[in-house]
Amino acid sequence: MEITAAEALVRCLEEEKVEVIFGLPGGAIVPVYDALYHSKIKHVLVRHEQGAAHAADGYARATGRVGVCMATSGPGATNLVTGIANAYMDSVPLVIITGQVNTSQVGTDAFQEVDITGITMPITKHNYLVKDPKKLPEIVKKAFYIASSGRPGPVLVDLPRDVAGSSIEFRYPREIVLRGYKPTYRGHPTKINEAARLIKEAERPVIYAGGGIINSGAAAELKMLAETIGAPVTNTFMGLSSFPGDHPLFLGMLGLHGTRYANLAVTECDLLIALGARFDDRVTGKLSSFAPQAKIIHIDIDPAEIGKNVRIHVPIVGDVKQVLQALLPLLEKRERPAWLKRIEELKQLYPLRYEKENGLKPQFVIEELYRLTRGDAVVATDVGQHQMWVAQYYRFKRPRSLISSGGLGTMGFGLPAAVGAQLGLPGELVILVTGDGSFQMNMQELATVMEQGLPLKIFILNNQQLGMVRQLQEVYCEGRYMAVDFKFHPDFSILAKAYGMSGYTVRNEKEVAEVFPEVLAGPGPALVNCLVYPEENVSPMVLAGRGIHEAIEC
Repeated sequence: MEITAAEALVRCLEEEKVEVIFGLPGGAIVPVYDALYHSKIKHVLVRHEQGAAHAADGYARATGRVGVCMATSGPGATNLVTGIANAYMDSVPLVIITGQVNTSQVGTDAFQEVDITGITMPITKHNYLVKDPKKLPEIVKKAFYIASSGRPGPVLVDLPRDVAGSSIEFRYPREIVLRGYKPTYRGHPTKINEAARLIKEAERPVIYAGGGIINSGAAAELKMLAETIGAPVTNTFMGLSSFPGDHPLFLGMLGLHGTRYANLAVTECDLLIALGARFDDRVTGKLSSFAPQAKIIHIDIDPAEIGKNVRIHVPIVGDVKQVLQALLPLLEKRERPAWLKRIEELKQLYPLRYEKENGLKPQFVIEELYRLTRGDAVVATDVGQHQMWVAQYYRFKRPRSLISSGGLGTMGFGLPAAVGAQLGLPGELVILVTGDGSFQMNMQELATVMEQGLPLKIFILNNQQLGMVRQLQEVYCEGRYMAVDFKFHPDFSILAKAYGMSGYTVRNEKEVAEVFPEVLAGPGPALVNCLVYPEENVSPMVLAGRGIHEAIEC
């Protein structure tokens, strides 16, 4: 029996065990929505296509499964682009489905036509323009495999309307062959032995763990490695939640706004063990002064990342979980009292600190959220100062409990991503910490929160400005502030009530103590507008062109 290619697409998604799709319909994608009408797959109607991409991203980060989003041709497709780029930078597995004009109209500048495969080529692992309807099932199978294997990432499938309406005999392939795409999962035994030798010889090792730990499910192996060899662990921003935030070996985040003791430990170490991290500029600072005394072991599934920015002494291409499983039996239990004593000295000398005068401090808000949840929550953030305060002051307890935009730094990510995380983890407490600037970029997704009945808890650190940009202008522009003050805001607590959710405003620590427990314990969605001290800066900070050991307090 023949079915339409649109119906075949929905069948393919069902075969891939897709539970939820985030999208917004339009003319070119109508055949797919018509086919979806009879499916058990849940469709979540967002209020902007960018929200669909970010929601699918948040769903994927929270669950470890492939996120799926869908939009029509033209502006629908281009509105997805920022979300696709965000997922690409952070190695998040997405399958994006876009409608396209009829094949006879492709290239004619037809109504709502854009070359979305050309536009997204630099920001997808792969993409497809489906020209032959019979090939659609194989293309979808490949898309899910490419998105979720190796270094994860987004894959786009562009489906012309006439192709979607064509009839085919449906058969979903069980296996596929992709010539030239064979990710390496098992590390080279000789290199693993070399790594074991360097670890045994080291006196001052530091483990530098990134998002690859989370993607590979290697948190248990990371903890075992640290405890076996007696090495402190520092995380990249994307690696946060891969190591317990309250563990005595934890150094916190390193880099631009990392802890000073993490940065100094990396500067003083004689061996740096990099796991699923890419040595990006916000971590390394001035490259010539990054870990100057250290030999470097780098384990990563993407060979393009190894040796890209720093010189590596032992490169190991492979899945970090499988490589650590091969490495751990080669190592012996080791105590490093002198090195760990030095680490404790650094923690005592350079703790995270802030002054409590001048009103409600944003750091206090994050500390209270942690005190009340003890890390037993999924925390989504937007991008800016609030994001860095979460990274510094919230101690993550388990993997996949931080949902945030790292590489692209996308304002507006937080609310739709939190929606995706909450739908993926319906029984979990999901908290969004956002800024007044970021929140307004996609605040229309409050409608999605209410429509889906999500018990999301939203905390806005409202300093009435673009705080991180203001901080940069203070530091680099001698306080010449330009285009950062938000002189007009909606009352966010009233806005929340307009959407039908509980809304609160807090101005001081007393009101925080009264409102936060009620909000976190309540069964439904709530928004808390936290009026924080507007001139607070994220500290410490590494200035441009400086080494990470030269961080300043600001």
